[in-house]
Amino acid sequence: MSFRTTPSVDYVEDVSPGSGALPPRAWYASSDARSLSLNGSWRFRLSATAGAEDDSFAEEGYDAGNWAEVTVPGHWVLQGDGAFGSPIYTNHLYPFPVDPPYVPTENPTGDHLRVFDLPSDWPSDGGAVLRFDGVESCARVWLNGTELGEFKGSRLAHEFAVGELLKPGSNVLAVRVHQWSAGSYLEDQDQWWLPGIFRDVTLLHRPAGSVADFFVHASYDHTTGEGTLRVDSGVDGRVLVPALDIDVATGEPVTVAVEPWTAETPKLYDGVLATDGERVPLRIGFRTVVLEDGLVKVNGTAVLFKGVNRHEWHPERGRALDLETMREDVLLMKRHNLNAVRTSHYPPHPAFLDLCDEYGLWVIDECDLETHGFTEQDWRDNPVDDDRWTPALLDRAARMVERDKNHPSIVFWSLGNEAGTGRGLTAMAEWIHGRDPERLVHYEGDWNCRDTDVYSRMYAFHDEVEKIGQQLDGGTHKRRELPFIQCEYAHAMGNGPGGLADYQELFEKYDRLQGGFIWEWIDHGVKHAELGYAYGGDFGEELHDGNFVCDGLVFPDRTPSPGLIEYKKVIEPVHIEGDGANGIVRITNKQDFADLSALAFEWSCQVDGETVESGSLSVPALVAGESAEVKLPEPPVDGRGGERQWTVRALLANDTSWAAKGHVVAWGQFAVGARPLPSFPATDRPVVEEGRITLGPAWFDARTGALLSIGGVEVGATPRLDVWRAPTDNDDGAEWQTDTRYGMLWRTLGLHRMRHRLVSVEAGDDALTVRTRVAPAAREVGLDTVYRWTSDGERLRLSVSVTPEGDWTVPLPRLGVRFGLPEADRVEWFGGGPGEAYPDSRTASMVGRWQSTVDRLQTPYVRPQENGARADVRWVELGGLRIEGDPEFWFTARRWTTEQLDAAQHRTDLAAGDTVWVNLDHGLHGVGSQSCGPGPLPQYFLKAEPVEFSFVFSTTR
Repeated sequence: MSFRTTPSVDYVEDVSPGSGALPPRAWYASSDARSLSLNGSWRFRLSATAGAEDDSFAEEGYDAGNWAEVTVPGHWVLQGDGAFGSPIYTNHLYPFPVDPPYVPTENPTGDHLRVFDLPSDWPSDGGAVLRFDGVESCARVWLNGTELGEFKGSRLAHEFAVGELLKPGSNVLAVRVHQWSAGSYLEDQDQWWLPGIFRDVTLLHRPAGSVADFFVHASYDHTTGEGTLRVDSGVDGRVLVPALDIDVATGEPVTVAVEPWTAETPKLYDGVLATDGERVPLRIGFRTVVLEDGLVKVNGTAVLFKGVNRHEWHPERGRALDLETMREDVLLMKRHNLNAVRTSHYPPHPAFLDLCDEYGLWVIDECDLETHGFTEQDWRDNPVDDDRWTPALLDRAARMVERDKNHPSIVFWSLGNEAGTGRGLTAMAEWIHGRDPERLVHYEGDWNCRDTDVYSRMYAFHDEVEKIGQQLDGGTHKRRELPFIQCEYAHAMGNGPGGLADYQELFEKYDRLQGGFIWEWIDHGVKHAELGYAYGGDFGEELHDGNFVCDGLVFPDRTPSPGLIEYKKVIEPVHIEGDGANGIVRITNKQDFADLSALAFEWSCQVDGETVESGSLSVPALVAGESAEVKLPEPPVDGRGGERQWTVRALLANDTSWAAKGHVVAWGQFAVGARPLPSFPATDRPVVEEGRITLGPAWFDARTGALLSIGGVEVGATPRLDVWRAPTDNDDGAEWQTDTRYGMLWRTLGLHRMRHRLVSVEAGDDALTVRTRVAPAAREVGLDTVYRWTSDGERLRLSVSVTPEGDWTVPLPRLGVRFGLPEADRVEWFGGGPGEAYPDSRTASMVGRWQSTVDRLQTPYVRPQENGARADVRWVELGGLRIEGDPEFWFTARRWTTEQLDAAQHRTDLAAGDTVWVNLDHGLHGVGSQSCGPGPLPQYFLKAEPVEFSFVFSTTR
């Protein structure tokens, strides 16, 4: 009898960072040393446990012909049509028992095999290294049957010396990847758990005398306009920067006049580090980062961060991003006025940092560290406070800093995210401060700021942020002397975030508040044939956090959400406000460094939303922080006499690397005069005959008072009071905010199932009056509602009067009327647009004449919810009707009911019906960002109180 020996897998649960890998160094591409990408198709075998298969697959000559194939970079659970397992999404719960450092025996393990030919002209001198830029979560590596080592640290680079193992011709690279390892306890970020080799695998030739490592020190003195350059290197060489006439030895400082690097003016100087073995291209940005006067200053100026948290994500490839996808992210950020990125919650692909250097974005580079799941046990056994794990923590810090240290865009090193506090974090901070004193250290969890250079918080409510700005927040003396940033705020989940403009007003009011970073950049929806985009729970996960993974400013396909459009407007670098009556516009440069010479300004004058004249506006090249008043031209003469307004835009004057000439950077609108309200005398009287009531162009049901048609346009469902909306993610709120989760409170009260009781139908001399009471079952609260219809023979006015009864302890979701039209497609309106808006997310709503279709009015949130409202609508035309409002109103139209929208879990659950449902709302409740942050501020509450509003209907046929 024979027994199969189970291979040793002790390394999987070892708390050490691994063995065999070379010390970390700067990431760069050599000008002349050879490299060979090993990306592409690899043979793949999946096992259910770490020790299910022996190591024979790593030996030369092993026949893997019957294995499957996967693409590297890639995650195996996103390949193979489900044959290789499924993704798992959790926010902070570990998807395995918390028993550090142990992981389950059921540990999906992927054996990867790549046979490659060494090019015939591959240099025979020097050495070679094999580099892995990212593998989740633990990997063991062999080359030509020789074990190189094993490593953990999924989002970090690891290299192995392989020069002596390479052979002419065919070579065999074998990699065993385990989904779970001790390292998984350090990688509990809010994201999908996705095993695999998801970043590049590269073979690099290392010539004799090559650059082992180097550190570019490029400071800037804003008082003299000079930069000092020193490049430290492990080997002797020379540093050449032709544009600055620099030719010095490594380690030797040189000071010259330079243009500084900032996110607004990302000036890079091309240089070369030349040694006997190779030439390495340098992209040098001169800037100095200091903590001074209680502020983060770059080049002597305090910076206001207008940032976003960015996970790496692609809806089909997960965290395996290509260069063009990364570039698309950066271009979208620049085009929407963002100036900063926090690399939540791990170092990104290094090419992304190259793009931040090139296009200009401040960066908080964050370590691959999060132990959030330990909060479930009050942080007991937290690795960051256990000395056994400190070598792994220091290894992760070093691999981040050493890889990324030459990027001028990085102003902060972040220790990680949501890992509690402990000695290991202190050790990381001390090491980073010692290795790179030219940057600052960030960590949100350190509220006492023992180890950090900035007081950082996430989701602090507006009132607390104001107290912090006033230095009335308490805490340690050291903390009160430090600048404040919100490293996460305004949770961009579903419809929202609301309250952005209110936050920005605080950031700009108090010097101590140096801005923040929206959570987050992209919805992590997984492309799915049946569901459109899948989220947590759609793959049968044992534990999951639903669509909490879809909380981005862009949708999974990178289409900007209304939240990104709003953020662009809120943080625009030029503020434009005006006095329309006197023809004056005030321009303020809100940038930190650049003047306005890169911008051109134009004005236009609108009458009833249509531009009647436009032209250029001469604005001086204001320096940062400066304002000026500019006289507008005389308003054009127009005989129509409608509502008049000015619109002033700031545009790119020339093409840039990130947008074309004419790209709109900022805009402002201001009225010239008041809007004329729709009115007419009630000249017609209702006529009752044969069960119907005729009033002007309209027919009504004589028994119920229901509107049946207007001027031949059939009304499928009569206008009646509506207070319900399909709750947004922010309405539903976070589970720890039980007293203000209005989605839940609305359901408890029964606002989703209101009943309408007809009190009377009264055909008077000049009006048809329908009295009702609208109330939820099982409750004594209600809304007395009176509909009063009048006509001048051609038009029909509906006046609605609402009087609350009982003790209304919660705000209303909406207040208006809903009705149905059997046919409607094209929509035109005069009001806010072109996209959706809500009371606390309407800054980007521009008043004008807009056109759409009913389908394009919808906002495609990954989880369907209330969406698509247009603000400040004067009139709307659809389905043969024109509807004017007094006062302005909110307008929504969709091919499904609110109830159907409420029930849907994915976009594919929504099917167009035969009726277009139209909401004309007098008011809407704000949206806030309570899915993780604050709810709407009180001024955006829709209170139940007496109100009157009206609409005028006419036909367009």
